[in-house]
Amino acid sequence: MLPRLNAIPAISPQARDYLTALALQQFEGDIVTSYAARLSMATDNSVYQQLPQAILFPKTLADVVRLTKLAQQPHFQSLTFTPRGGGTGTNGQALNNNIIVDLSRHMNQILELNVQERWVRVQAGVVKDQLNAFLKPHGLFFAPELSTSNRATIGGMINTDASGQGSLQYGKTSDHVIALKSVLINGEILTTAPQNATQFDQAATALSPFAAQLERNVAQLCKDNRQIIMNDLPQLNRFLTGYDLKNVFNDDMSAFNLSRIITGSEGSLAFVCEAKLNLLPIPKYRTLLNIKYDAFDSALRAAPLLVKANALSVETVDAKVLNLAKQDIIWHSVKDLLTESPDKPIVGINIVEFAGNNPQVIEKRVAELCAQLDADLAAKRGGLIGYQRCDDLDSILKIYAMRKKAVGLLGNAKGRAKPIPFVEDTCVPPENLADYISEFRALLDRHQLQYGMFGHVDAGVLHVRPALDLCDEAQVRLLKTISDSVVELTAKYGGLIWGEHGKGLRSSYAPRFFGDTLWQLLRQIKTWFDPHNRLNPGKICTPLDNDTALLPVLSPMRADFDRQIPVQTRDSFPGAMNCNGNGLCFNYDVHSPMCPSYKVSRDRTFSPKGRAAMVREWLRLLTEQGVRPEELDFNAQSAVSLRDLAQKLTSSWRKWRGEYDFSHEVKASMDTCLACKACASQCPIKIDVPRFRAKFNHFYHQRYLRPIKDHVVANVELYAPLMAKAPKLANALTNNTLTAALAQKTIGMVDLPTLSTPTLAEQLQKCGCPAFSLETLEKLSPQQKAQSVLVVQDPFTSFYDANVVGDFVRLAQKLGFTAYVLPFKPNGKAQHIKGFLTRFAKTARNQGEFLHRISQLGIAMVGVDPAIVLSYRDEYREILGESLPFDVLMTNEWLSQQLDSLPTPANLDAQTWYLYPHCTEITAVPNSGQLWQRIFTHFGQQLECEGVGCCGMAGTFGHESQHIAMSKAIYQLSWAKKIQARPADHCLATGYSCRSQVKRMAHFTAKHPIQALLSLWSAE
Repeated sequence: MLPRLNAIPAISPQARDYLTALALQQFEGDIVTSYAARLSMATDNSVYQQLPQAILFPKTLADVVRLTKLAQQPHFQSLTFTPRGGGTGTNGQALNNNIIVDLSRHMNQILELNVQERWVRVQAGVVKDQLNAFLKPHGLFFAPELSTSNRATIGGMINTDASGQGSLQYGKTSDHVIALKSVLINGEILTTAPQNATQFDQAATALSPFAAQLERNVAQLCKDNRQIIMNDLPQLNRFLTGYDLKNVFNDDMSAFNLSRIITGSEGSLAFVCEAKLNLLPIPKYRTLLNIKYDAFDSALRAAPLLVKANALSVETVDAKVLNLAKQDIIWHSVKDLLTESPDKPIVGINIVEFAGNNPQVIEKRVAELCAQLDADLAAKRGGLIGYQRCDDLDSILKIYAMRKKAVGLLGNAKGRAKPIPFVEDTCVPPENLADYISEFRALLDRHQLQYGMFGHVDAGVLHVRPALDLCDEAQVRLLKTISDSVVELTAKYGGLIWGEHGKGLRSSYAPRFFGDTLWQLLRQIKTWFDPHNRLNPGKICTPLDNDTALLPVLSPMRADFDRQIPVQTRDSFPGAMNCNGNGLCFNYDVHSPMCPSYKVSRDRTFSPKGRAAMVREWLRLLTEQGVRPEELDFNAQSAVSLRDLAQKLTSSWRKWRGEYDFSHEVKASMDTCLACKACASQCPIKIDVPRFRAKFNHFYHQRYLRPIKDHVVANVELYAPLMAKAPKLANALTNNTLTAALAQKTIGMVDLPTLSTPTLAEQLQKCGCPAFSLETLEKLSPQQKAQSVLVVQDPFTSFYDANVVGDFVRLAQKLGFTAYVLPFKPNGKAQHIKGFLTRFAKTARNQGEFLHRISQLGIAMVGVDPAIVLSYRDEYREILGESLPFDVLMTNEWLSQQLDSLPTPANLDAQTWYLYPHCTEITAVPNSGQLWQRIFTHFGQQLECEGVGCCGMAGTFGHESQHIAMSKAIYQLSWAKKIQARPADHCLATGYSCRSQVKRMAHFTAKHPIQALLSLWSAE
């Protein structure tokens, strides 16, 4: 039995007093102090880990004023605060051991849009892609582009002055900020916007005395030191992340804009709460050239020529990133756009985009570049091996999706050493880039490090991620050595170590680049805004006369905690241990399948990243309590003794009495996981939460009793066949008001499903389906076997949706096949979900042995429910490995294999159908929808695949009373509107769970696609 975990870091008494007082101040947002929530905010997309005291989620600007004004009281003046947005920073910008103020959960509204004047006003928590999706119908967009745009917030972009692809033409975030509304540490609201410098004094009188003095001080400082600022700052497109002294005044000093000081300040000067942003027209015409090279150096050296082609952007990707992409589901979408021959593999690519609203101008530029490329190809110069052109938006977006995913893909490299960000956004003048990278690579090669490279060669920014195993303390020291060396190397080539992703915990290198005078100017700015160093201390700079050191590069890292866990234990939980914080699970898009529990709750503890962080800490605390790795091997568990049961009863009683155990916080998070498995394929690192959740549940319930519903769910495959022998009686007993109330109260189950009538056996008898006989099947000729199909049953469709199985048999018959339904045997997926791992392993072996034996017949085996079919490729492979090989196909996979020979009914009436795929299916087999479209096209039908997230049912999740509200809310996020927009009789859903949810929520039964195909014969 595992020990209770209660030795967790406490919140300081002063912070507790502050939070108590804040609650009394009518703070409308959320005040969160749980250890789980603090852990979820202890990391970002960097290597660092800093545990906060608490997290505040303000709902309004007034909330931010309340929390800052309260902080001025004498008792609370030593407390410090760090603003946080999407948490996508790669350098720990939003990490601190203080009170985190997260503006992303509630302050995420688009407040005002002026299409004619082309500006929008938003709250800081609005996500970049969310904003552009809102603007798209108006033909406008917010230009600064970045790889994390589907979860990065506008507030975060402002605080790091973010930029990315296309910055030579579109500039940085600061170039698009019209006005900001911020809250200073003293509680004052500061509104900043461009002013006429000649009328500056009159304009400033409208501000509070403090704010007016602040503006005058900054203006005078920048005016008096203008020459030094212009001469000594690095003259780069990505010149500085910090306080933008250069652009406070425009070139002729006629306009002054204090927003430029705040933009890029990483939350060290104020809380940015609202922004007014200028917008650009969406380019109507776009062309992309994917230019392929035989060496990465060739791609780099070609960049200056490509920049001269007046392209919007020139992006580069090396072979390592491409090879990682080839191992990811993203590759199937771009492989035709990046073709290569075996004798000429792609070792580097440049992605060159032309965009605008004048097609003649674009075509002229593209034609000129293509002519140059053709000449280089003919002359075999420059390492060029080919190029491909994309003119359609869909192809262009696919290429950029691959490029955006490159960051995460690097983190999924094999082995203990992982490519990590710490010197990954260096910037040098583009003309120096190739030579600079040559020296950079030599530096990494000397230390025998692997690395991947990609970036914006048009701006001289290249993302380089050396692979280090930071659980090895020697490699932690090497991180510092590499950092110091790269600082000197970038300075040598006239660049900066931070060209795009902020300073964060690299701020201590700033004096090396700016010199003492500029450094003191930055510190003076900090002094005026935040004299007591209370906003994100340790970043950018410290106030004058403040001897607090900036946070060092070797600040506490995630690996410092992971290192305490034995290697054997780490290897047993790879999903949790490998999470690198890239945050793709925070994708704002409700129609994206990952992660439904986070999307509906906005609670980061209900996300793959949050769950991974909690499991890592759970493992660390267990290790601290002396738990050995072999005790976390569920295969080695012994039988439960009476003593174990007595201890479990005692522990459960103490839990009921409120005894704290960090394991309860982990359990609460795990319980909201729908086991949709989207994270296992959509996350670049393949963080498979259901897999490590099953392990956690297994061990958690070694100490604590299980609820009755867990046993009910885990045994569904035992009692469903028995109940199906008298389905009408069983339905009468389970679906009446008294039983429903009793089920909800005693076992916590609601909306219990109804057994099918007629039963599957009755349907099979009616349609003349031959009984399964192994002896008969063995005697079939090869041709007869080719015209046969074996139907693998699952407990849901066979007993609760038998029409689907029966209709598949009937469809197979219409298509000239003989269908044989295999005898029902438990699959065990429900056991795995609930963490009955010892039982699941036994079930999987039994079913695996049976299906392996049947597979020797050489007849295709097909299952109608994708989630169950895919479990044979996932959970079964984890248990069985390759010891019992067999293959069960989904219905669309089997039909696609037979497509060329399938007959079609006469007098087909072309119709349009709408497919709502199961989230596990569409993420694990991304071309599944395309297979269905090919099948429907063969039968003269049109099929539209709807982009939807999770339906919210997820097996038994939506039947559990504790989850009913979340289940229904998830359905409303994505499915509800898309279902309502289509004719009910033409809505198709592949998953049993999905059809059950539609029936409950939309009050009609969606068809399985095979039922739609079968209906074509009914029309004859």
